[in-house]
Amino acid sequence: MAADVTSVENEAAPVVPAPAKARRLELGPHRRGFLIIYGLLAAVLGVAVAGVVVFAGKSISPGPKWSAWKPSGGGLGAAKQIAAEVSKGYRLPGGGQLVDVIAGAPLAPVVSGSTALSIPIHYVAVHGKTRSADQLYPVSSTDSVVYSLCGLGASCSISPGKPTVQRATLVQREILELALYTFKYAGGIKNVIAFMPPVAGKPTYVVYFQKTDLTAELRTPLAQTLAAKTPLPSTILAREVQLVKTTTSSRVFDVIRLSQTPQGDAVLELKALTA
Repeated sequence: MAADVTSVENEAAPVVPAPAKARRLELGPHRRGFLIIYGLLAAVLGVAVAGVVVFAGKSISPGPKWSAWKPSGGGLGAAKQIAAEVSKGYRLPGGGQLVDVIAGAPLAPVVSGSTALSIPIHYVAVHGKTRSADQLYPVSSTDSVVYSLCGLGASCSISPGKPTVQRATLVQREILELALYTFKYAGGIKNVIAFMPPVAGKPTYVVYFQKTDLTAELRTPLAQTLAAKTPLPSTILAREVQLVKTTTSSRVFDVIRLSQTPQGDAVLELKALTA
């Protein structure tokens, strides 16, 4: 009997579940895996949030403007606004304006009998020191602007007083500023031709810029290239004198003549100045 009772008791004995602590120990490895995954997700989320914050910051606070002033519109209309705005800042010691600036399309005056006409210039020919150095550049009214700098005195010379090296440097600084504004804001303009004020007994000089000549300056805010306050001839900064020499003086040419191609296209012929 005792043996039978024992057998029944063994068969009826309930299964005892594992202690809670043991179950937690068994889940330990999976729990660590989940924690690692959660950690990675949190890191990714943090990077995403940081990116949104940076992007939003740039949208709210964009980089510095290229200039404090800019013209409205584009093309020749913008060039005329630029001529008026820039020229009024350049003064002589007595307070008078250094030069007047007239903006226009690349046109050449032609006199036929008693009739004065203007024909479009289609090419600028730059003659180098040797024939192999000659270059021919196409220009048009859609991609080029001509600035005529004219003194306010007799014969359109810089006035009053005698022209000086300092004044010539300041005129070239003004041309540089005109070109920078034009290339920056007058959409589609690739060429700037600036006629310098004539001086009695001297050749006619022009400054001829292509947009690619001023790539570095166009990427930099204007105030970092030229001082915001326009100097007088005697107070131009030494670094700006050097800047004018490297960017503008090297682009000054002697006007040889206005010629025509066999097809009748007007060509402005220029000669590089000797060093």
